[in-house]
Amino acid sequence: MTEKSNVQAVHDTLLSEFRRDERYILMGEDVGVRGGVFRVSDGFIEEFGKHRVIDMPVAESSIVGIAIGAAIGGLLPVAEMQFADFSAPAFEQIVDEAARIRYRSNGAYGVPIVIRMPWGGGIRGALYHSQSVEAFYAHVPGLKVVVPSTPRDITGMLRAALRDPDPVIFLEHKATYRAVRGDAPDDGEFTIPLGPADVKREGTDITVFAYGLMLHHSLRAAEALSNEGISVAVVDVRSLRPLDAATILREARKTGKCLIVYEDNRLFGAGAEIAALIAEEAFDALDAPVMRLGGPEVPAMPYNKPQEDWFMPDPEKIATKMRELAAY
Repeated sequence: MTEKSNVQAVHDTLLSEFRRDERYILMGEDVGVRGGVFRVSDGFIEEFGKHRVIDMPVAESSIVGIAIGAAIGGLLPVAEMQFADFSAPAFEQIVDEAARIRYRSNGAYGVPIVIRMPWGGGIRGALYHSQSVEAFYAHVPGLKVVVPSTPRDITGMLRAALRDPDPVIFLEHKATYRAVRGDAPDDGEFTIPLGPADVKREGTDITVFAYGLMLHHSLRAAEALSNEGISVAVVDVRSLRPLDAATILREARKTGKCLIVYEDNRLFGAGAEIAALIAEEAFDALDAPVMRLGGPEVPAMPYNKPQEDWFMPDPEKIATKMRELAAY
């Protein structure tokens, strides 16, 4: 084990896999000479050369479209969207092409690409650098959408994504890049399957489901409530497609009181699907309505810090919602 930050876990896992298999290529804006705006690919172009680490034009549709062709041709592309917000121009290529090719070719062709997307708020990035895009892509059969939030999970799930035969949207929360640290395995074969959720904290009174930055905020809120005699279980969903229905339902039934926390706009967010699953399949075990805490109904993250703080769920807001649910 080595202690590292989330961003270091991304860097180290990519580096390990690029050294293991020369078919991997990295494509994106500023990924080469600059080493990425978050320094994820720092040193890559020096070690692997410009034919494997490719600085692309500001044209996300081309980045993904070329990656799809390269994947069909036998390479293993990693396409970086500099910010998840910028994936909108590539939406057609991701949804209409990458996600559909195995189906429309009757299994003859796969698209083994990983599309890395730094996402989320809390960094003063405002409108075009703070969006939560997970619900757009989790809606689409043919894509896998994963959201690991710790160095260990990033290491195992990124390696699994890189070795997956189908397209994976790999979401990395920017606010956790350097703020979250933890142990990660040094074993170059360590993987975590894409799909299973993980219980990060056991509890008996209420169950909270979260992912991304909200996982860490929920863990802090749960710790605060433990001092008030309220026992909170925290489940890291960490995979939105496939969604681990078995674990979600098992943990929901344990307490009968469920809260889903996500920073995306609350309406039609990923938490709505989790809430619907629990309501449909575990209704007989519920002692309270399934509750959600998400972002407000405004079009985008504000620029100034007071309004960004108003938009984002935080440990205090989550703790307040936890108390409401526990008292129901």
